[in-house]
Amino acid sequence: MRKVAERADVAISSVSRVLSGHPDVSDRMRARVQAAVAELEYEPDFVAQSLRRGQTLSVGFVLGDISNPLLADVVLGAERELRHNGYSMLLMSSENDPDLDVRSVRFFDTRRVDGMILSIVDETNEGLLEALRQVKVPVVLVDREVGEDVGASSVVADHRSGMREAVEHLIRLGHRRIALIGGSRATLPGRRREAGLHDAVQASAAAIEVEILDGPFSQAHGAQATTRLLDRRDPPTALVCGSNQLLVGCLSVLNARGVVVGDDISLVTCDDVPASLVFRPPLASISRDMVGLGRSAAELLVRRLGHAGPPEHIVLPTRFTARESCAPPVLD
Repeated sequence: MRKVAERADVAISSVSRVLSGHPDVSDRMRARVQAAVAELEYEPDFVAQSLRRGQTLSVGFVLGDISNPLLADVVLGAERELRHNGYSMLLMSSENDPDLDVRSVRFFDTRRVDGMILSIVDETNEGLLEALRQVKVPVVLVDREVGEDVGASSVVADHRSGMREAVEHLIRLGHRRIALIGGSRATLPGRRREAGLHDAVQASAAAIEVEILDGPFSQAHGAQATTRLLDRRDPPTALVCGSNQLLVGCLSVLNARGVVVGDDISLVTCDDVPASLVFRPPLASISRDMVGLGRSAAELLVRRLGHAGPPEHIVLPTRFTARESCAPPVLD
């Protein structure tokens, strides 16, 4: 900073006011300092500035699996919005390990980030809930919910209505044995999707047999659940996969057994991913705006950083798109 002051022929205090955006600076003074900064390629001491203003202008983001392209879209939406508002993002992946969620939250807390955005693995993890109760900065959950005592805001998708639409479509096609290969009930999407299935079945006048196999959002669970369902004496005529990871496992088993989607069995997936569009036949899907989830979470966090108040909760819509993977069942 001293070299900048010497090059601009001004006091160090004047340089400080210009760099901090102080309003009591003349246009001529600002231009001279900015020219000197450009000539010297000066980079301000970010840590020192943070200590002076009591802010780091950084946000910690914890997500369960960075390798999941859907979560990468959430990060993309959040990072764009945060950058637009002058914040940088620090990212940590818990690799679907609830204990790493806890460690990541505590790490960000010690690094004094201004706020946190979280897509956690297990909403019931007491160690995580206790860590969040101790956090003093605003926290926004993405597609997750915890007790009000935690004080976190949230942005979630309306999984229940999307699943209800999908199952109603299958029932109208004539399906009476429907199975959901679901994810963990320790997450909001897992619970809400099951609830949406039950909503559709209970509203139907037909007798519907339902089977739900919940477990981790993984290819392995998708494959194991599909194998168990196909081995039933009366296997389901329609399957719903609760995530893109589950879908990969499901399709691997269907393909290995020569089961033709759209002919031998109907299939619905949650979230539009490239596989659902390039697969033949194209897969019916329950989709949500993943980039929009991230963007909305960042918008909510920035708003919370500027105005203290009670937690806010936002629900974004989902949409069911019928495609050729769903057809009337083959008669027994």
